[in-house]
Amino acid sequence: MKHVFNKGKDPKKPTLLLLHGTGGNELDLLPLAERIDDQASVLSVRGNISENGMPRFFKRLAEGVFDEEDLIYRTNELNQFLNDAAKDYSFDRNNMIAVGYSNGANIAASLLFHEQDALKGAILHHPMVPRRGIILPDLTGKAIFIAAGTNDPICSSEESTELQSLFRNANANVKLHWENSGHQLTHAEVASASEWYRSLNFKE
Repeated sequence: MKHVFNKGKDPKKPTLLLLHGTGGNELDLLPLAERIDDQASVLSVRGNISENGMPRFFKRLAEGVFDEEDLIYRTNELNQFLNDAAKDYSFDRNNMIAVGYSNGANIAASLLFHEQDALKGAILHHPMVPRRGIILPDLTGKAIFIAAGTNDPICSSEESTELQSLFRNANANVKLHWENSGHQLTHAEVASASEWYRSLNFKE
């Protein structure tokens, strides 16, 4: 998978996994990593799917309707890529925090839904529920921040609270942050996510 890896100054910090939204690329969220933790290593990945020339992490059948078979395949593909990248770049595979926006947040949520040890935590900007009707792994010890917009035309308020409940029922520590905005990534929610991150101790 196309990606950028920037080695951090503090190897004890989590590696930040950056996952862009539809039409983005591996450079889009690098400024977010700087705001969240400028000492951490960063692995920023480009999705392998192209939708009318726009990179994505998995296929969809329509707006808000995921191709579930492809979602599962791409989730496994990304997880294997992360395993390989940890060996190639010598970072701690068990100390990785995803930072995703929109489609990137959805694939990060899917990692948590399907792979118990894929992530230590996640910052999810405007995610949807990746799958329904499945039993999530035990997410005890996982810390998850969800940023949602009260006027988001793509991801409804009900969707955001449902995702929060699913994670909580799987024993994750979840914070749901609301912005009076739509689907766009706002400075205020990035600031709140950064503050949340700094309040946690991710070191072993």
